[in-house]
Amino acid sequence: MNDEAGVRALFARLADAWSRGDGAAYGECFTDDATYVAWVGTVYRGGDDIGRTHQVLFDTFLKDTKITTEAEPEVRFYGADTAVLTTRGDVGKKARTPSKVQTTTVVRQDGEWKIAAFHNTKRHGILERISFKFQPGIRPAQKSVRQS
Repeated sequence: MNDEAGVRALFARLADAWSRGDGAAYGECFTDDATYVAWVGTVYRGGDDIGRTHQVLFDTFLKDTKITTEAEPEVRFYGADTAVLTTRGDVGKKARTPSKVQTTTVVRQDGEWKIAAFHNTKRHGILERISFKFQPGIRPAQKSVRQS
C-alpha cells in the first residue's frame, strides 16, 4: 500500500525544521547513510553531517529563510517502502519563483519515512531553451517540472 500521506508528512517536517533553523531536526529527516548533493555540487553523507552543515548555514547565509516548492510534487512509488519525487524549489526570505530542480529518494525504515538521497541542481532555463532550439531531438517527450 502506498503511503503518500506519510511521504508528504516527511516533507512537512523537513520544511518546518528549515523554517525554524533547526539543523538537528533537519538532519533527522535523512537516513544515516543518505547522500545530499547541494546545488553547487558538494556531496554530504548521513543525516548527522547534513544536519550539522545546515545548522552552520541556518546560522549564517540561510538565516530566517523558508523553502518554496512549486505545486504539489508527484510521488512515484517503487514498492511499498521506496518513493521518488522530482520538484522545483528554492529558498529565500520571501516566496520566489523556484530556480532549482530536486530529485529526492525516500525510504521507509522501521515504519518511518526518511530521505535516502537528495540531488539539487540549478536550473538554467535559457540554456535549456537554446539547447532545445538547436537540438530539438533532446527535448523530453513528456512535459516535466524541468520545462514548466
